[in-house]
Amino acid sequence: MNISLDSVKLLRDQTGAGIMDCKKALEDAGGDTQKAVALLLEKGVALAAKKSDRETGQGLIQSYIHQGGKVAALVEVNCETDFVARTDEFQQLVYDLAMQIAAMAPVYISGDDVPEDVDPLILGIPLLDQDFIKDNSKTIRDLINETVGKVGENIRIRRFVRYELGS
Repeated sequence: MNISLDSVKLLRDQTGAGIMDCKKALEDAGGDTQKAVALLLEKGVALAAKKSDRETGQGLIQSYIHQGGKVAALVEVNCETDFVARTDEFQQLVYDLAMQIAAMAPVYISGDDVPEDVDPLILGIPLLDQDFIKDNSKTIRDLINETVGKVGENIRIRRFVRYELGS
C-alpha cells in the first residue's frame, strides 16, 4: 500500500512518533489513521514495558504553583539521559505531572507503594492510576507510556511532595 507523505505527517503531528514508525503503523492499519494511532499507542506500552528495567539516572525536578499561591507541588521525574531530559516532550510531561499532583493530591506513586496495613481507598487513587486532568480518556501511566514511546527511554517518577497553605 502506498502511504502519502501528508498522511505520515498528520499522524506524526497527532502522536509525536517517529516518521518511520508512523509510516509502518499506517501501512499495518491499511491507511486508517485511527487504527494507526491505536497501533502506535500499543507500541508505546510495549516499548515502556521493555525499557522498564533500564537505569534512570537523569531527569528533572519541576514545580507547579496553582493560581493564588495556596497549592504547590514539586516532582522529580527520571529518565536515562540528560539529552531526553531537555526535550520538549519530557519537560511537558514533568510539568503536567506537577500540575496533576497539585490538583489531585495523590499520596502514593503506585498501588505497590501503599503499605499492607493501610486501606488504599482511604488514601485515594495512586498517581499512576489517576485519570489525567487534561484528558480523562487516559491515565497518568498511559501518559508516561506515550512519552516513553516518543523519546525511546525509560521514565520513572521518583518522588513528589504537595503543599497546601494551612495544612
